[in-house]
Amino acid sequence: MALDLVDYERKVLEAIQAFWGNREAARQKQIESGKADQGERAGVTGGKNMDGFIALVIDLVRANGLAHAEIHQKRAVLTLPGYFRPTKLWDLLIIHKGELIAAIELKSQVGPSFGNNFNNRTEEAIGTAHDFWMAYREGAFGKQPRPFVGWLMLVEDAPESRSPVRDASPHFPVFDEFKGASYLKRYDLLCQKLVQEQLYTTAAVITSPRTAVETGQFSSMSSMTDIKTFATSLAGHIAAEAARLG
Repeated sequence: MALDLVDYERKVLEAIQAFWGNREAARQKQIESGKADQGERAGVTGGKNMDGFIALVIDLVRANGLAHAEIHQKRAVLTLPGYFRPTKLWDLLIIHKGELIAAIELKSQVGPSFGNNFNNRTEEAIGTAHDFWMAYREGAFGKQPRPFVGWLMLVEDAPESRSPVRDASPHFPVFDEFKGASYLKRYDLLCQKLVQEQLYTTAAVITSPRTAVETGQFSSMSSMTDIKTFATSLAGHIAAEAARLG
């Protein structure tokens, strides 16, 4: 049976429009209330910016054989046991017949500051995955096949995210692929390496300018980390689990 990608491109366009629209709505609401957060934080505290991507994941699950799976979105039911820490809060969990089918993180970053945020996101992504697979190894989720573990990152397409970045490493040289790489390129390399090292089943980076609130415009950095690869990989995993579990 062919995989159903649920017209993912159109849904990504809608998710992008919602992302920028929700950020602006949150910022305007805080301005009107007289309690605006400083800087870009005003656009983040609304809390619903990535909901369009959650909707896409849900559609992929429903369309590829697990229409009756439990899809958890509420904070109270999004924790999984960890190995180095008691629990980890995820953005989306898919459970069917008592088995963990998928755990997904959905993140975003906008300018003007990309440097510190990139480092924080990198450390978070690596630590989360390492903790998860150690917990899986120790039987935290019971005896079951490896779940799908996904990481999807939306980054603002801006001059600051596309410009070359210099690094200072006085004792030993950085790897060649990082030399002069922009923050967008670094996210692309991060996602590729997260998958190559089997920390995530699939990791994707999507880039979009603020003007996409009207158009939904987005682009990818490489075929290995684009949204189609993410959608196809998830759909394939769901279809395989649906066939296995019946």
